[in-house]
Amino acid sequence: MLYHLLYPLASSVKLFNIFKYLTFRTIYAMITALIVTFVLGPWVIRKLESLQARQIIRTDGPESHLKKQGTPTMGGVIILAGIVIPTLLWADLANTYVWLTLFIIVGYGLIGFIDDYKKVVEKNPKGLSPRQKMFWQMLLGAIFGIILFSMPGFSKELYFPFFKNLHPDLWIFYIPFVMLVVVGASNAVNLTDGLDGLAIGPVSINAATYLLFTYIAGNIKLATYLQIPYVVGAGELAVVCGALVGSGIGFLWYNSYPAEVFMGDVGSLSLGGGLGALAVITKQEILLVIVGGVFVVEALSVIFQVGSYKYRGKRIFRMAPIHHHFELKGVAEPKIIVRFWIITLILALVAISTLKMR
Repeated sequence: MLYHLLYPLASSVKLFNIFKYLTFRTIYAMITALIVTFVLGPWVIRKLESLQARQIIRTDGPESHLKKQGTPTMGGVIILAGIVIPTLLWADLANTYVWLTLFIIVGYGLIGFIDDYKKVVEKNPKGLSPRQKMFWQMLLGAIFGIILFSMPGFSKELYFPFFKNLHPDLWIFYIPFVMLVVVGASNAVNLTDGLDGLAIGPVSINAATYLLFTYIAGNIKLATYLQIPYVVGAGELAVVCGALVGSGIGFLWYNSYPAEVFMGDVGSLSLGGGLGALAVITKQEILLVIVGGVFVVEALSVIFQVGSYKYRGKRIFRMAPIHHHFELKGVAEPKIIVRFWIITLILALVAISTLKMR
């Protein structure tokens, strides 16, 4: 909005010429996101408490979690506001990729909001059934994939790190692939959101990494030099990533141990879906497996645990997702959280390094 209002005035007021610079708008989207989360955070937390939107703690989980009973949840609305408002203010709203990414973030956030609201406000323990949630996630993912598939010039090829000449054309199978990436990322982040700050820390690191990827993908000189796909207009997503980073850090102010508020499904589903959308648009879907390695391991730990118990009658971990396994082994919650952040940072650096390994 500011871009469209003020940049056209640059011919008469030279100061407004600064709005054409993507780096400037990305930085201020991040700062705006921090301000939005800091301003809205206390009010939203009070509102959630008045609605008695409190976290329901599983009695079969680690005993240390019982003290979290009653902590407000659905704090993901703070994150959503911190992403949407700065994006609308600082991004070029004529960019299709910006709207597509917001479509996934807000759409998945709405799914999570309905599920959370039914559970914690209406006191319906079932909320949305897993089948219902998956249906709506897949539907939004399909719409996202169909739109990309129909866009002239958008590549349907899959690119692999380390192999500059390996990029098979997925053709019509590109649409289900997009669904897999977006839905998978969304649910992986959702499974990771089990400790104070455990999910939002890696999400912020992932978003910062994709900020770099979007900027490079949208710059023909850098993309050509690094031999990665050039996606016209993808650079504008750096503004969205900046807002995501700022919003994540701002939310961490309230969500760090011991948490004053939890993000709930409204936060985790939207953040994971947003990361998946960014990976797809920048053609860096495979790198999301590396950057989001913590999310991948968390999801796989659940899959392996369920599969092992179903077919062998034995559990692999003391409890899944895997962060609960470490808790039950006696590792302190803050130590698990920070170590997962450190691992994510290392994986992000590895992913960035692959840009030169083509």
